[in-house]
Amino acid sequence: MRILLLGSGGREHAFARSLNASPNCTQLFITPGNAGTAACGTNLSVGVNDFEGIKNIVLSEQINLVVVGPEDPLVNGIVDFFLADDQLKNIPVIGPSKLGAQLEGSKDFSKEFMQRHGVPTAAYHSFTYSKLEEGYQFLETLTPPYVLKADGLAAGKGVLIIDDINEAKQELKSMLGDGKFGKAGEKVVIEEFLKGIELSVFVLTDGKNYKLLPSAKDYKRIGEGDTGLNTGGMGAVSPVPFADAAFIEKVENNIVKPTIAGLTKDNIDYKGFIFIGLMNVGGEPFVIEYNCRMGDPETEAVLPRIQNDFVDLMVATGNQKLSTIDFKVDPRFATTVVMVSGGYPGNYEKGFEVKGLDKPTESIVFHSGTSLTNGQVITNGGRVFAVTSLDETMQGALNKSYRTAHQINFDYAYYRKDIGQDLM
Repeated sequence: MRILLLGSGGREHAFARSLNASPNCTQLFITPGNAGTAACGTNLSVGVNDFEGIKNIVLSEQINLVVVGPEDPLVNGIVDFFLADDQLKNIPVIGPSKLGAQLEGSKDFSKEFMQRHGVPTAAYHSFTYSKLEEGYQFLETLTPPYVLKADGLAAGKGVLIIDDINEAKQELKSMLGDGKFGKAGEKVVIEEFLKGIELSVFVLTDGKNYKLLPSAKDYKRIGEGDTGLNTGGMGAVSPVPFADAAFIEKVENNIVKPTIAGLTKDNIDYKGFIFIGLMNVGGEPFVIEYNCRMGDPETEAVLPRIQNDFVDLMVATGNQKLSTIDFKVDPRFATTVVMVSGGYPGNYEKGFEVKGLDKPTESIVFHSGTSLTNGQVITNGGRVFAVTSLDETMQGALNKSYRTAHQINFDYAYYRKDIGQDLM
C-alpha cells in the first residue's frame, strides 16, 4: 500500500514510524515532513493546505491512502476536496469532513454540539462585538477565574484564564473589538471555570464504530512546576494513573458514546481521530474541548503503546470496519520529554547543528522541528525533539527519557525536568 502522510511535526514523525513499521506499507511519502520522517519514507515539499499540489502527488505516486496529521487542512476541507473530485473520491482520507472539523475549528460549534447531545461541559455563552455589553453582564454572573476562548483556530493561543473582572472585560473588548486574535476572535466563548485535573482521551472512529485509545496527560507550561507561558506541549505521560478503569468507563459512557452518536445523528462525516480534552472534577469527567486530530506531544506517548498494525487500523477506519479489529495496547508506561529551542515559546533562533543522535539510546527520538542540510540534522523550530521511553513504571520510563535527552546536544537546548512528577 502506498501512503501519503500530511504534516511536519513530532506527531507526524510518530505516525510515520508506525505506518512504516507495517508490512502492508510498501511506500510512505510525507509532505512536508522533517529530518526524522525522512528516515521513515520520502519527504516531499508540498504544503498541507496546497490541495492541488497534494492531488498531484496522489495521482503521480498512485497513493492508496492519505493520513492527515494537523488540523488546518481538515478545517479547510481537504476531505471534502477529495470527495468532490472524480479522480480522488475513492481514495480514503483519514480525517473528518470540513463540518466535522468544526468541532475544533469553532468553539461555539463544539459547545452547541455538546449541549445538543448531552455531553458534560462547562456552562457558557458566545458573544460578538455587537453583544459586547451583554458579554460584560455575563462575566458579572460568574465567579473568577474567567475563561475567554476565541471561537476559531488561534494556534493554541486563543484561550485566556483571568482572575480580575476588569481585566477580563478589557480582554473581551480587545478580542472582539481590537482584533487581538484576528478573525479567530470575531466571536468569543465565555465559560465557567472548571477546577480539577486535566487529561486527554483519544478516539479513533470510522463514523459508526470506535476504538478508545490510551489516555495521556500533557504539560503545557514552559517552566517547571507548571509556570511561565503556555507552549504547544513540553511533555506527556500515558497512561494517566488517576484515570482508572472506573473513570474511563464514565468517559466512555458519558462522553465518547454520546459524541459518536451525535456525529451520526447530525449526519457529520467523520473518519479519523477525536482528541477529547477533559477535566476530572471530583471524579466526574467534563469536556474542555474537542480537537479533530491527535495531540502533540501526546501522540508521541500514545502511538508507541498501540500494538496493532497501524496500517490495518487506518484501512479499517477508511472502510468503516473498525469493529473487526481486536485492539491491543502495551500495558507499560510511555513518557515523553520535549526538547525546545531557548527562548521558545517567544523568540528563538534556529539553524543549530544537532549532535548526539548517533549514540545508542533506550528511547525513541521523534523529530518535531528539524531539517536536513547536507546530511546534518539542523534545528528548525521551537519544539525540536520529543524523547519517548517505555517502562513498567513511570519513573523508569522518565529516567530513560532524561538520559537520552542529556545525550542530545544543540545550542540553547532546554527541557523541563519535572514531567510526570505531579502524578507520582
